[in-house]
Amino acid sequence: MNLDELLREGDRVAVTVVEIAGAVVIFVGALWAAVRIVVEGLRHRTAAVFTPIRLSLGRFLALGLEFQLAADILRTAVSPTFDQIGQLAAIATIRTALNFFLRREIAQEQRQVGETGADQERAA
Repeated sequence: MNLDELLREGDRVAVTVVEIAGAVVIFVGALWAAVRIVVEGLRHRTAAVFTPIRLSLGRFLALGLEFQLAADILRTAVSPTFDQIGQLAAIATIRTALNFFLRREIAQEQRQVGETGADQERAA
């Protein structure tokens, strides 16, 4: 096996590992959120209970997207073609935009949770 084949095989393995890690992060986050929704939905019947769950799920999704983007970058690391570079640019743009809007929504939800907590402390 020459060096070029060894690099391609190593890159393929690294891409697979990073993609699996991203998928696991997203799956664990979704599973965690689903369990928390059921548990909190049975305990409390208010919509405010679900905001922290959404925030945590959003963090899991953002982290999973980062792993998936890393896998795409790794995929084109070894002798990329112009077609692969174009695909990477499109995928990176879409995933970066998703991540941007997801993080913005998380920040907005955190501000709302903080304001709600401050209002409750003033009322007490």
